[in-house]
Amino acid sequence: LQFLRIHWRSDPCYEYYGVDGSGCSILVYLSEREHFCPLLPMRSQLAVTPQVERTKNAPKAVIQTDFNPLYKLMSSRWGPAVTFMKSRIQRLSERWRKAAGKIQPREQAQQKSASKVLVYPGVLSDRVGEGFSSMVEKGGPLGELVQWADIITSIYLLGHRVKVIYSLAELQSLIGAPPGKGSCPLRAPLPYDLVYTDYHGLAQLHGLTRVSFEEYKCRFRVVDSFGTEPAFNHWEYANHHGYKTFWGSWNLQPQQYMTMFPHTPDNSFMGFVSEELNMTQRDELRAQKAPYMALVYGKQDYMWQGKEGYLETISKLMEIHGTVYHEPGQVPRIPSFIVNHGLLPQTELLQLLGKAKLFIGLGFPYEGPAPLEAIAHGCQFIQPRFLPPHNAQNNDFYRGKPTSREISSQHPYAEHFIGKPYVWTVDITNASEVLETIRAILQTEVEPYTPYEYSCEGMLERVNAYMTYQ
Repeated sequence: LQFLRIHWRSDPCYEYYGVDGSGCSILVYLSEREHFCPLLPMRSQLAVTPQVERTKNAPKAVIQTDFNPLYKLMSSRWGPAVTFMKSRIQRLSERWRKAAGKIQPREQAQQKSASKVLVYPGVLSDRVGEGFSSMVEKGGPLGELVQWADIITSIYLLGHRVKVIYSLAELQSLIGAPPGKGSCPLRAPLPYDLVYTDYHGLAQLHGLTRVSFEEYKCRFRVVDSFGTEPAFNHWEYANHHGYKTFWGSWNLQPQQYMTMFPHTPDNSFMGFVSEELNMTQRDELRAQKAPYMALVYGKQDYMWQGKEGYLETISKLMEIHGTVYHEPGQVPRIPSFIVNHGLLPQTELLQLLGKAKLFIGLGFPYEGPAPLEAIAHGCQFIQPRFLPPHNAQNNDFYRGKPTSREISSQHPYAEHFIGKPYVWTVDITNASEVLETIRAILQTEVEPYTPYEYSCEGMLERVNAYMTYQ
């Protein structure tokens, strides 16, 4: 009471809830909003915000096959990033529909209630995402967008009531946060069973719900590409043992962090969907493969710097193509022997992968979806081995990330879970090893391959398990 007498103007939320500095208004606030004391006798029971039954009367989750309501969630007014996600969902819709049909009998038998799910990709929000979104059309990273598109699709197809937003103001309105700095409780119980977000969104949620954050943080699911280890997640341990980073210390359950690849059993492997060709597509692919064509993994020319010798060695045996972005009137800084197609739409890029024999990794970007897409199109993938392994101590990209993983190659999942004959990991500074590997690749035939965990059916099963049991 004394604190609020002095500090009630420190946050606009107090005035929003009727506090005017008087003892009476403060007691009403403390009894009806923060529940620090019993309801005042003169106040009607109606003044108390009713508790919301979240799932008692919820409809049953029924597998969806109509994509039109989902497309309406992906408004192009939010820019090229959301447009990319929508086009991906449209392109894969038939595969998603078939996968949903396969798991439908199992789902009908379980008779689960439909959860109310809010999806807020903070990296695309109007407070963070302008720069990220603008890079989509300039060769910027698409891995997070791929994963978000597939998460949204999975939740929707499983029959849950999903809402997708990209505005901080809309987030504040939907969760019932009063205006101000987060010092006051929400206007009503959080109206969502689950909130899928990322580290950017988690920080924004904390800013809006500071007082209520602890109460509701069990409902948050954090899409976290590279993972968060428990030592970095636990605030007290991290601060006392040298694990404090910009991203960690949220004191969530480690399984609330959803990763792109199965880095660690401490977190939940969310993944994404890779291409999966049917028999007709496989036959067409076989007919169009160019046995000496290679395609480089790297859409911006800075990724190519220092790799000239490695590429020159490969060029002795193969014709190398690229899809490097460049501004109009400019020439990208890549070797002259590269056949550059410029930045391509996703469908044309997949057609190019269908022709290529080899997909060439340069060492960056790390741990993205593209190598799996290439392997799904019948390519083999060559990538650099890292000696010593990259980690948060010796590598700027991983520095500050809440993980102590040792990264042995550009794509550890492909190296360890797929391996030869699809994935070849080499010392790119050793020309003899590179040349010998290319000769082995040219003599090896592979079929298109998609790991089950990266199929539509595999992802639907996984998301369904998380929605049911977590």
